[in-house]
Amino acid sequence: QAHAKVWHLYNDHFRPAQRGKVSIALSSHWIKPHRMTEKNIKECQKSLDFVLGWFAKPIFIDGDYPESMKTNLSSLLPEFSEAEKKYIKGTADFFALSFGATLSFQLLDSHMKFQQLESISLRQLLYWINSEYNNPQIFIVENSWFVSGTTKRDDAKYIYYLKKFIMETLKAIRYDGVNVFGYTVWSLLDGFEWHRGYSIRRGLFYVDFQSHDKKLIPKSSVLFYEKVIEKNGFPPLPENLPIEGIFPCGFAWGIVDNYIQVDTTPAQFLDSSVYVWDVHQTKKLIKVDGVYALKRKRHCVDFAAIRLQISLLQEMHVTHFHFSLKWSLILPLGNLSLINHTLVHYYQCFASELLRVNITPVVALWQPMIENQELPVSLAKYGAWENTETVQAFVEYARFCFTSLGDHVKFWITMNEPSVKNLTYTAGHNLLKAHAKVWHLYDKEFRRSQKGKISIALQADWVEPACPFSRNDQEVAVRILEFDVGWLAEPIFGNGDYPEVMRAWLHRINSVDLYNFHLPYFSEDEKKLIQGSFDFFALSHYTTTLVGSEKEDAVKYDHFLEVQMINDITWLHSPSRVAVVPWGLRKLLKWVKSKYGDVPVYVMANGIDDDQNMVHDKLRVYHIQHYINEALKAYTLDNVNLQGYFVYSFNDKTAPKYGLYSYVANQYEPKPSLKHYREIIDNNGFPGPETPELLCPEEVASCPECHFFRTRKSLLAFISFLFVAFIVTIFFITYYSKRVERRYK
Repeated sequence: QAHAKVWHLYNDHFRPAQRGKVSIALSSHWIKPHRMTEKNIKECQKSLDFVLGWFAKPIFIDGDYPESMKTNLSSLLPEFSEAEKKYIKGTADFFALSFGATLSFQLLDSHMKFQQLESISLRQLLYWINSEYNNPQIFIVENSWFVSGTTKRDDAKYIYYLKKFIMETLKAIRYDGVNVFGYTVWSLLDGFEWHRGYSIRRGLFYVDFQSHDKKLIPKSSVLFYEKVIEKNGFPPLPENLPIEGIFPCGFAWGIVDNYIQVDTTPAQFLDSSVYVWDVHQTKKLIKVDGVYALKRKRHCVDFAAIRLQISLLQEMHVTHFHFSLKWSLILPLGNLSLINHTLVHYYQCFASELLRVNITPVVALWQPMIENQELPVSLAKYGAWENTETVQAFVEYARFCFTSLGDHVKFWITMNEPSVKNLTYTAGHNLLKAHAKVWHLYDKEFRRSQKGKISIALQADWVEPACPFSRNDQEVAVRILEFDVGWLAEPIFGNGDYPEVMRAWLHRINSVDLYNFHLPYFSEDEKKLIQGSFDFFALSHYTTTLVGSEKEDAVKYDHFLEVQMINDITWLHSPSRVAVVPWGLRKLLKWVKSKYGDVPVYVMANGIDDDQNMVHDKLRVYHIQHYINEALKAYTLDNVNLQGYFVYSFNDKTAPKYGLYSYVANQYEPKPSLKHYREIIDNNGFPGPETPELLCPEEVASCPECHFFRTRKSLLAFISFLFVAFIVTIFFITYYSKRVERRYK
């Protein structure tokens, strides 16, 4: 009633002269059903009625309280007279909304939630207000979130909540037709925040409450909000717009399967037993004891599983297929004393069948898995990569693989995605030496005859400063990149030693006696051995991470590296909460070029999980489209020497939720994303009307059997000579025989 009287006072006596407008500011939360049932939906409506509708319905609708309140509160709720209803109704020129952490959520009585779930979706609240109160003009008079009271200038968490809320307001305007005409951030500077006191901060300006003069210092959020105001929102950035163009001739379009489906069950044709068909009684085959047919040699066609996988790969139109060998199964004892010849033969057949259909096998010698790191038990049991004997065992294993599979495999990966999160510094040291020794082994003993290439594949996710305006956050991002990628990359692709950032940081933290981490040193000979032990730079990339220097969330804070992991809640995320950030791939590729030069680069794995109930596979289609387009930008605009791109993964059977083929009831079904990827492959990128035509020479079909003849040219020449001599001899014998016959006649 007080509000209504003031509104009428202004309307009758001041509006004609002052021409202003007046309203009441109402605070609200948003709530969503615990389960999508009719009862829960009604409880959500009741929650909003009790918090927002209590004041909004009398003013914006009919001058009376919501029916749910009148029903539940009965005599506790006062009644308006008909005159009061008319007096209160319509006493607002706009809808002033407050949606913030304190009033909307933290001070909300738990009973007002009616056992439903709170949500910070400002867009949905705006849509509800628009629908419930007859499309009013809305002015957001208070909105933001909060950061810890210890956070100073780099308030990244505040920035990304602010970004979310402003974006949701923009979506409500653009897509939902909500009439929002203003937005206000709370607050200008840090202050006393209700029941939270000084334990949180919500200001754009930092205040040191312990100082005498209480000087105001602008936070990173000031710069962010200033940019939003300057641009009046979030206009598309030119660097984020898709481009048209194609990749070079011979670009490797691939698919990944960590471990191929191995089924060495012998075919029925290998059974030498003789059977009689009992057509009268049992209708079954009866084995005849003591009678055997001649045994025949095994052939690749005996492996039915290979034919199926090859046909699925052909349907994709990929040119390369990347998979890893199982060291622990090939050499169960970790040495050549016991060899799984059946498995080796299976791998040989698989590789040769790939070549037969013009798909290049890309084979990793070792990929760490959870159980025993995929090492033979004898090696895993005695220290794994901590033990230097594992280095020599890996070299001997690699020699065996090169010898057994090298006729079919020309594209080798020594180690695929060694996880630095699970490596000690000693283990990483030995792993680098093992890789280098295997590279030199191939280079000296196998490259000339097999004519292949070999390198290591590293996992490399991009790391972005959470506050792009903060030097501290930029330093943190560089530090994380060096620890995550540079640790194994710098010795191989750089100067033969670990990144200086790593050594300096470890020296710093060791000096304060909190830790005792020893990063080993390479001898000069070891540096020469490791440096340059590559033919290309292979990387796996899945996402981008934001990092900050201010400790905000203890759960996501790394005390060792003094880094806070930050989540941009406006980013797309997969069902497993992996961020989809296509531009991160381009930034990573540019970083590789700037740091390691014009090295050939392959994106060996890039993929996203899905919800297996999703029919249209939309997220992965979006993922493939935009990540490949960012790769194209790196190639065409940044001159990155990009040679190939591989999608992870082949099918859901071996990598659940990541496959381009679903696997249900023993059947493989292509997802829509497979068809989209195939279209990009067929076009070799994203050609447009003005894209110049690229004339590529036709590729000659690979011949896995040709290696036998190429390496035995002298023998072939001798056999050819004998064959020609034999033909000539037969000719002369026939010729003279006929002459003799004519003479006697």
